[in-house]
Amino acid sequence: MAERSVLVTGGAGGLGGAAVAAFVEAGWRVVVPEREARPGSEPAAGVLRLVADLSDPAGATRAVEVAAGDPAAPLRAVVNLIGGYASEGLVHETPIEVFERMLTVNLRPTYLVTQAALPHLVAAGGGAVVCVSARAAVAPFAGAAGYVTAKAGVLAFANAVAVEYRPRNVRCNTVLPSVIDTSANRAAQPDADHSRWVAPAEIASVIRFLASEESAPTSGATVPVYGRA
Repeated sequence: MAERSVLVTGGAGGLGGAAVAAFVEAGWRVVVPEREARPGSEPAAGVLRLVADLSDPAGATRAVEVAAGDPAAPLRAVVNLIGGYASEGLVHETPIEVFERMLTVNLRPTYLVTQAALPHLVAAGGGAVVCVSARAAVAPFAGAAGYVTAKAGVLAFANAVAVEYRPRNVRCNTVLPSVIDTSANRAAQPDADHSRWVAPAEIASVIRFLASEESAPTSGATVPVYGRA
């Protein structure tokens, strides 16, 4: 039986699936909230899936309560993977609704889930929060100001959590992937050099390390996980 639980948001995506598999392999109890049930999906050993809207405070709180609900496997880690991308054009061409949508999709769930989870992590004696931002947060590119701003916000928020909760034995670190080699990204960019992209399993191993006790001395770190140069 698992002795620790991890909550993985965005666990149904390409990177999320790799992260879930990495934690299951390491013996964690993995809780995966999803916006809606996936028809035909089979339960997997070590994985508990539930329906919850993480952009809603009540949904985020419910997901955290389920993750922290097994006394035999207290909540020890939260992984904020949920997010989305949109290419909106230049700033003067981007409607405010599109810009705000990027904040809602990328930053709001990260805040709500982390906010709900922190008291549980503190009560359990400590733990880890791992946030997934993007290389674009520190190396912006044209045409995606909303996405760039939201991912920079995720990074800034994670650093704030690291400062506030390190005295309470809760650490927070951020992973910055470059373009992730998923089927969705390949479909969107069929002519790109996919050999330079980073595989989900490579990112997942870094995430699992940052959630584990092996990384206990580390908080407030920004870890780049880029593809081949």
